[in-house]
Amino acid sequence: MLSNLTGWHFLIILVVILLLFGAPKLPGLARSLGQSMKIFKSEIKSDTVDEPAGTPAQPDSADGTTRPVGPGDQTKS
Repeated sequence: MLSNLTGWHFLIILVVILLLFGAPKLPGLARSLGQSMKIFKSEIKSDTVDEPAGTPAQPDSADGTTRPVGPGDQTKS
């Protein structure tokens, strides 16, 4: 999707963002984006830490995703 973008495309996007937000607001915008990414990464990391390593995953029949199986989640076939 982004493979067709060249350096000129990014330069034009940067100029449009500069025109929309103005130069004085860009540092605050970048700081806010950085904080959001930091929070997002910590949440992703905490989700992987919350799941015990020895817990097997069982696919959900509804959407095909997997979920951890606990002692009380065993189903009879």
